[in-house]
Amino acid sequence: VARSTDEDGNEVISQCGLNEALARVAAVTGKATDNITQQQVNELCSVLRFGMASAGDDGNTYMGPVPGAYSDATFAKLMEEATKYIGYPYVWGGSSPSTSFDCSGFVCWSYTHSGVYNLPRTTAQGIYNQCAKISKADAKPGDLVFFTRTYVSSEPVTHIGIYVGENQMLHCGNPIKYASIETDYWSSHFYAMGRLPIGSGE
Repeated sequence: VARSTDEDGNEVISQCGLNEALARVAAVTGKATDNITQQQVNELCSVLRFGMASAGDDGNTYMGPVPGAYSDATFAKLMEEATKYIGYPYVWGGSSPSTSFDCSGFVCWSYTHSGVYNLPRTTAQGIYNQCAKISKADAKPGDLVFFTRTYVSSEPVTHIGIYVGENQMLHCGNPIKYASIETDYWSSHFYAMGRLPIGSGE
């Protein structure tokens, strides 16, 4: 694990790298590892840090079928609210326009106050726990993108953004802004995509 800076210049503990993960797997299994993906690296890192439970029990308690994606009209309602706060600074623990936001506070406020989905204040991990897990290929605007180990935490999920399509998210970096999830930084910290159950917006 190494210290680095994120795209906003903040110091972070970086995700363990490909070579480190491969070396650890080879040491444990005695086998060479080829053609491993970055997502598999991230899953390995979660297991190495949080134990085997994280491979199958990472806190997610959603048991229903995968909901349908939000309609264009519902996504537009969500973005009408969320884009009001572009440029607001990141404030740890912030959860409203009067305090500004942190990443989960921004998401909870945007979904709830747009009328799309009632999402009481919780952490990025708490939001992830309520979502149906979906693949990147199946992600649609209005879904959520989750990241891991963007700071030191006892939980796998540490950052969240609203997926807006075309590999872009709107998230509370510093400040709130759009960002590509395919940059070296965000792709190396990618954890999962998720979809909230259909709320009042549908």
